Amino acid sequence: MALRPIDNALPITAERPKKPAKVPVPNLQKPSDIGVNDENKAPLPADASVDYIPSENLKPFQDPESKIQGLVEGLDSKDWVKVCESLNEARRFSLYHSTLLLPILEKVILVVVKAMKNPRSALCKTSIMAASDIFSGFGENLLESTDLAAFDQLLLQLLLKASQDKKFVCEEADKSLTAMVKSIAPLPLLQKLRGYVNHGNLRVRAKAAVSISNSVSKMGLEEIKEFGLITLLQMAADLLNDRLPEAREAARSIVFSVYKAFTENEEQDQEEAWQSFCQTNLSPIQAQCMIKVISSQ
Repeated sequence: MALRPIDNALPITAERPKKPAKVPVPNLQKPSDIGVNDENKAPLPADASVDYIPSENLKPFQDPESKIQGLVEGLDSKDWVKVCESLNEARRFSLYHSTLLLPILEKVILVVVKAMKNPRSALCKTSIMAASDIFSGFGENLLESTDLAAFDQLLLQLLLKASQDKKFVCEEADKSLTAMVKSIAPLPLLQKLRGYVNHGNLRVRAKAAVSISNSVSKMGLEEIKEFGLITLLQMAADLLNDRLPEAREAARSIVFSVYKAFTENEEQDQEEAWQSFCQTNLSPIQAQCMIKVISSQ
């Protein structure tokens, strides 16, 4: 048999070149982003240059007069690490040299508030720690020593930070609120906290309720009466129906404190007097809730 001419053969398909294998490229972080955290994240290792020093480990300055001169400059720095260092110095002044810090205390508080709003977690945490030491260092004199608007801003930011989801921010803010209640006289502090019982953020309401409860537990009979038994009763009644268990539990504690103060010198039947007191000053439903709280203890 005659062979087919080579010209009539099927064309040979050229072999396709193989695609080069994909090599995974690591997701490198930009140098400018290193150490930048969301405020709700725990500090990254890149923030290792910032020391979180417990209050008990802070030491007094050997020459505080010379240090105070550079404190304001450090607080105004655009370098966030320098601001953290200056906040730690402000903590030392608060605890050991408060008279030197007093003339610039309002300025320091405003810097603390600004730092709490900063997205850098290291700066946020350091500022909350600074707030705690300001409360401890100035105590009952704080409200007299500063512009009240500055304190109001500080209180709001602490309540907001204590209401966050992330544990490290929330825990530090809770510590600061505890230091505040421990250091500041209950009566003026309650006047500041009472407005937050009706705050739109339910977590802020709950944190405020806890601080109110802790403040009321420190008060004696005369202080509670001075603030107002009816005011506390109505405040607790509103919180008893709150959506968060934390707020409701704080409300129960307030009710017990009010009941104890109300019945302190009550000679007639205490339960009957309490029932009458609640029914006079609350709606029927609220009064019934109050009576039930006491009867269930």
